[in-house]
Parts: sequence; structure tokens; C-alpha cells
Amino acid sequence: MNILTLNQVSKSFGSKQVVKNLSFEVPEHIVYGFIGKNGAGKTTTMKMILGLVKMDEGEIKVNGSKVTFGQNTTNQYIGYLPDVPEYYGYMTPREYLKLCGRITGMEEKEIQKKSDELLELVGLSQEKRRIKGFSRGMKQRLGIAQALLNSPKLLICDEPTSALDPVGRKEILEVLSKVKEHTTVIFSTHILSDVERICDEVAFLHEGSIVMKGTLAEVKSLRKGTTVEVECAGSDETDRVLSLLPGGKRVSETSIIYEKTNQKRMNEMMKVLAEHDVKIQRIEMLEPTLEDLFVEVVSK
Repeated sequence: MNILTLNQVSKSFGSKQVVKNLSFEVPEHIVYGFIGKNGAGKTTTMKMILGLVKMDEGEIKVNGSKVTFGQNTTNQYIGYLPDVPEYYGYMTPREYLKLCGRITGMEEKEIQKKSDELLELVGLSQEKRRIKGFSRGMKQRLGIAQALLNSPKLLICDEPTSALDPVGRKEILEVLSKVKEHTTVIFSTHILSDVERICDEVAFLHEGSIVMKGTLAEVKSLRKGTTVEVECAGSDETDRVLSLLPGGKRVSETSIIYEKTNQKRMNEMMKVLAEHDVKIQRIEMLEPTLEDLFVEVVSK
């Protein structure tokens, strides 16, 4: 079942159209990467899903129910983590979750049970300090706990790693990988290496439109060319390879890159090198990165 469906959704602010005929579906219990540069329309799309911004055209459904601007009944299915979550700094994590639980009408026993589970999940179960003393990464982890408090079917994370150091990013990615056991995650970001680490499916957003979508394997298979790297035993062997197999780009003393090369061509290259007894350390077909793919599709 698809937990989220967008069908021909459009939105303009004045004369600027920021989302154009957007259509995609998100299945249950995956991490879905919603990728785009700053200004591509990611946050506007997230706000329309939440019913906080009125779409001009199209339809959005969450858990089979239609999203209606200003009547956010579908938000009962959604947990939301903004890029910069705000807190009452004088509270501890447990105090903050208790407040959020009471506001949403949860019973005290359920608040305590869920708080214990979620603080353990995000690595804050032993934290006694006030939130004002937390690092940015700790605040993001607490934000995930708060967003999951009511057991949502969909967790929307808007640029959750954008301002974090490498340690903080790693912590958030580990938490989101665990979260999909309980819910579906939409991970909106422009950091492609993060998407590659945890996402099951992706959609590339460029100037308000989806330019590519599918599983990671599917989108990587769409790339027209593949890169082959030849690592030679020495600089003399590198010269020999370039003379025998022209068209390569020397990237170091012993390494050559051949772009837009398929498996058949790679096999032919290996045959030539073997026939001439060229000493190589390694020949490998390199998998395209999401960054390679994104640059390729947005530059067309």
C-alpha cells in the first residue's frame, strides 16, 4: 500500500511556479529520498502534504485520505521534523515529550511508555540535561522522538542533516534507518551521499518537477554511460595502456578513467591488455553515484 500519493500537484507564488505537476507515490515502511537543490520546491511540497500551504491544482492523499488545506485531519497520520526544530530550552527531553503527549491527548501511562522507547531509540534515554545545552544533532534526535510520539504512519524530515557535523549526520542517519521498522520516512535533502546511505527509493526534484524516480538500483541503471577505472602497476604501464586503449583520462600516475564504457567494451579492454601482457593491478567498473546522476539529469 502507498502511504502517500501526489497526483499532478502544482503551486505558484505570484508569477513564480515552484511546483509543477508533481506526481509520485511512497510505499509503506521505506525511507524515501526527496532530493533537490535549495529552492527546488522540496519544503513547499512538504508543507502542502501537511495541509499548511494550499495547492493550486492536483490531489494529495495520506493513508488513503485526501489532504485539505486548513483542515489537517490527515496530520493524525504524520510526524514532522522541520530543519530547525524549536524547543523550550529549560525542559529535559522527558519533560518535553510529556508536554507534547499531553497536548495531543495521550494517556499518562502511554506517554511514559512511548517516551522510554523513543528516547532509547534516539540515544537520549540517559540524558538529564536541559535542552538548551544540547548540540544541534541532539536536538534533531529529540525532534525525531517527538515526531514519532503518536506512532505516525508517515515521518517527514525536512533537511534533517543539513547543518550537522559528520558525527551528528551519522547519528541521524542511523536513527532514520531504524525508524522505518515502525513507520515510513520521507527524507528531504540536498546531501546526496546521505540519501545513498539510507534510502530505498528516491525522487529527483528540479525546478519544481520530478526528473527521475525509482529505487536506487533503478535510477542508477538509467545512466547512459558507465565508468571503468584501470589501475596500473607503474607509470610505464600507464603509458602503455593509454597507447593501446586511447580515449582514457589519466587521473594519477597509475590510474586511468574511461567514461561511458559498457560491460562489452570493458571485456574487450581486458582482452587487449592480456594479449599485450600489460601489468595492471585492477580494472573495475565503477557504479555511478547519485551526485553523478543528479548532475546529469539537471544539466540536460
